[in-house]
Amino acid sequence: MLPLSDGLRARNFPIVNISLIVANFAVWLFYELPNLRSAVFHAAFYPCAVNHACHAPESWGVSWITAMFLHGSWDHILGNMLFLAIFGKNVEDAFGSLRYLGFYFAGGFVAMMTQTLMTLLAGTAADARVPNLGASGAIAAVLGAYFVLYPTSRVLTLVFVWPIRIPAFVFLGLWFLYQLIEANFGLFSSTANGGGVAFFAHVGGFLFGLLVATVLLNAGRVQPQDYHAVVGAAA
Repeated sequence: MLPLSDGLRARNFPIVNISLIVANFAVWLFYELPNLRSAVFHAAFYPCAVNHACHAPESWGVSWITAMFLHGSWDHILGNMLFLAIFGKNVEDAFGSLRYLGFYFAGGFVAMMTQTLMTLLAGTAADARVPNLGASGAIAAVLGAYFVLYPTSRVLTLVFVWPIRIPAFVFLGLWFLYQLIEANFGLFSSTANGGGVAFFAHVGGFLFGLLVATVLLNAGRVQPQDYHAVVGAAA
C-alpha cells in the first residue's frame, strides 16, 4: 500500500518538515551519491559501538544523528520522504514547529536505541557490526503521533493499482502490524526478512510517537485539526 495524500492541508507552512525533507535529499545528492559506500561507512550508526565491541568511524553519540539523514538507495529515500511529506506536515501543524523538531529527533533516537538494544541482546556480533541508517525510525514516530491526532482522516492509498481512501487508523494500524510481525520473524540479521530492514526501530519509533502524542493531547498541549470539519467544509 502506497500513501498518496491525506487531503488535509496544514494551517501553517510546515517549515520544519519541508526543511527535513530538503536536508535528507541534500545529504543523499551531495554527500552520498558521489561515493555511497564511503559515505555509509563513515556516517552510519554501528550498534557494536555502544558496548565498545567495535571501533566505529564516529562516536555513536554523533552517528545516531548523522545516520538519520543517510539512505541506501533511491527507493529508500523516496519512500521515506513520501511518508514524511504526507504525515509530517499535519503533525508539525498540531505540535508547533519547535516542538515537532525536538520530537522528530527524540523519535529517531528512541528508534535507533530500540533496534540497537534488540540487536545487542539477541543478535550476533556480526549483526551488531551492520551499519544502521535511514530516517524511517524518526518517521515511524511521526506516524505514531498521526495515528493519535488524526485517526479518522482518510488516506488516499494506492492498493496495487487502485486508488482507495482508507481511514488513517486502518492504514497505520496495518503498517504497524506488518512492522511488528517482521520484527519478530526477521529482525536481527542483515539477511533476514526485509533484507536488513530495522523493523524494531520502526516499532520503537511508532510506540514513542503514539505515547508522546497521547500525553500531549490529553494535556491540551497539541491542537490537531478536526479532519471531517475541515475536509467536509472544503468539499
